[in-house]
Amino acid sequence: MKMTTVPPPVLQAFGLDPASSLENIPGGHINDTFLAAGQWVLQRINHFVFPHPEHIMENMVGVTQFLREKVLARGGNPDRELLQVVSTTTGAPFYRDEQGNYWRCTRYIDSAASYETPDSPAMLQEAGRAFGDFQAMLSDYPADSLHEIIPDFHNTPVRLRQLEEAVAADAKGRLAQVQAELDFALSRREHAGLLTSLLAQGKLPLRVTHNDTKMSNILFDQATSQAVCVIDLDTVMPGLTAYDFGDSIRAGASTAAEAETDLSKVKFDLQLFQAYTRGFLSAAGAALTSTELDTLPDGAWTMTYEVGVRFLTDYLNGDVYFRTSHPQQNLDRARNQFHLVKQMEECREEMGRIVREAAGV
Repeated sequence: MKMTTVPPPVLQAFGLDPASSLENIPGGHINDTFLAAGQWVLQRINHFVFPHPEHIMENMVGVTQFLREKVLARGGNPDRELLQVVSTTTGAPFYRDEQGNYWRCTRYIDSAASYETPDSPAMLQEAGRAFGDFQAMLSDYPADSLHEIIPDFHNTPVRLRQLEEAVAADAKGRLAQVQAELDFALSRREHAGLLTSLLAQGKLPLRVTHNDTKMSNILFDQATSQAVCVIDLDTVMPGLTAYDFGDSIRAGASTAAEAETDLSKVKFDLQLFQAYTRGFLSAAGAALTSTELDTLPDGAWTMTYEVGVRFLTDYLNGDVYFRTSHPQQNLDRARNQFHLVKQMEECREEMGRIVREAAGV
């Protein structure tokens, strides 16, 4: 249930005046977000999507405290460059109200804004630098100490098994409509497991990953247009650098949104790929292993392929996970993503060259 206001006990729990002005902050699809007294961001964590909010907050506190020391050491301003968790009056990182809702509070970062899409390659490059910096600063954080907020979130072989289960059930009788898409997905099974296999073999290091590296999760300074803060840390957990890099490329280097049905408008843009890659590696390059660098293009392919598989699975299951506006939308989304996958396959060599050039190797 969406909250339209903040109950007074929640404000009091964080030491705020119950009469504080409240402004709803739109845009989020999962949590309810409010600005209190123009200084504090209050969020109700959706515990139906995230059944263990306490794990989210434990991860968030640990990571932000670690990052604070990093930012201070390089002479930065952690109050502007990081989310700052505000404790309750009892010292807890969250408050649970009488209805069982979980709330958190962070300091508001003023004169900064987020954007759904970049308005230029330069803006995308700056986004890459921000997420690369996030990755680099956390390169020596013990990733295995973090809670896994969503188990198997980017385990692509598991996503394929879920697709096969949806095929076997054919719950809505839609299987006959998706044979071409199903053939496309299953024919790429071997490559789909590349990253998880390298991780299992110890050839890729486990990292702290953001897992939602979209443009809107970066705040940009409104005066300088520089990225100042990575936000939305709900899904920070152990993962692979290629996941974060790849998910940014999936959306950022496409010329059309994932809902676009005219596939002639959907193109994988190497100029945009180059812009993001240059930004990302300018900050993170020195922290990455040679195998991580080599597999960044595979991360872009894998994340795009995986999302396509998830859309196809949800279509077969009757659209139970992704919100849709018409009955065929998840199938259209799957076709969109698979179209990008094919284009990435065609320019894989050039993607690798761009990565090597940006990394200076």
